[in-house]
Amino acid sequence: MGYVAIKGGAEAIAGAEQVLETLRAAEGDQGAPLELKAIEHQLRLLTSRVISEGGLYHPALAALAIKQSHGDTLEAAFTLRAYRSTKPRLLETPVQDTSKMRVIRRISSAFKDIPGGQMLGPTFDYALRLMRLDLAKEQPETFQEIASTFLRNAPEPIVADSFPKVVNSLRAEGLLPPVATSDRLPFDITREPLVFPVPRSAALATMSRAETGSLLAIAYSNMRGYGDVHPTIAELRVGYVPVELPHPVTGELTEIGEVLMTECEVVAMYEATDAGQKPTFTLGYGACFGHNEVKAISMAILDRALQKGMADGASNPSEDPEFVLLHVDGADAMGFASHYKMPHYVTFQSDMDRLRTTQKKHDTSPQPQATAQESKTS
Repeated sequence: MGYVAIKGGAEAIAGAEQVLETLRAAEGDQGAPLELKAIEHQLRLLTSRVISEGGLYHPALAALAIKQSHGDTLEAAFTLRAYRSTKPRLLETPVQDTSKMRVIRRISSAFKDIPGGQMLGPTFDYALRLMRLDLAKEQPETFQEIASTFLRNAPEPIVADSFPKVVNSLRAEGLLPPVATSDRLPFDITREPLVFPVPRSAALATMSRAETGSLLAIAYSNMRGYGDVHPTIAELRVGYVPVELPHPVTGELTEIGEVLMTECEVVAMYEATDAGQKPTFTLGYGACFGHNEVKAISMAILDRALQKGMADGASNPSEDPEFVLLHVDGADAMGFASHYKMPHYVTFQSDMDRLRTTQKKHDTSPQPQATAQESKTS
């Protein structure tokens, strides 16, 4: 038995909850509670991270989870995922087409000129990492003027067809293999356990809701030399993807809303898949809810690495599906780390008993006699 139950701790637990709630309102009566709209929009990248790792696209609930968890992303994602598990599943969507994305940002590092052009959009890529001290005393009037100025000068909306996929042009030239088709249903990681070997859809689904830092760390190991993907970003796009469902009467696909997503397609070294087949570039894919470019890029790199590992055998950790997929989930990792805070009295008492017994044996055992040569030296 590794753990023991604690009795009589209800009062202490209630007190801990009260202290936690008090710290959320540390300014007392003078403080104002955070509004969910403020969290959702002003901390939009934080909200994006939580809806991605929580596996539920609901920005308002993600903002609530952030508020409830005092800004802890792992706790917030865990809370959001737990909430999702309580809801019934009404239906499943068909495969959604990301080429219909209403793009707000779209770049390629493979080509200077791409069909539709580069679109920088909202990004920190070109910003100086300097503290903006003026934000410390930002006035409401100044804050509101920012949005109104942009809306007055906003350009005409751009339709999705203005941005064809870069990889399609590579496929048309024969530099990428044709799109593989399969009748196999995508793996549902919320209903089926991962039993290795797993299909690629299971790996992609697992990484799509993985913890951003975990994905980045393992992908970074590949970038630094524990792997040989060496990718180039064919296209990175951020935007709103329309969600379509069959109409209950006509059966025709009907748009019911849209979700903010980040999608990345990386091109890696070329290879010939079959004997006699001409070599083509290889492709890695990453996509996640919200605006999270680092996660999408890391996911695309690991997707390519895992494909290589599944085909040829893993030569490094980033190519090992079991190593990667079982160590990138934030809720699982946080839960295992946090479980060490539980009482381990029984196991530790056993460890101490074994150590004391070993020490007694060490004290009573005869010590080895020094050799003549050792005595002469000393």
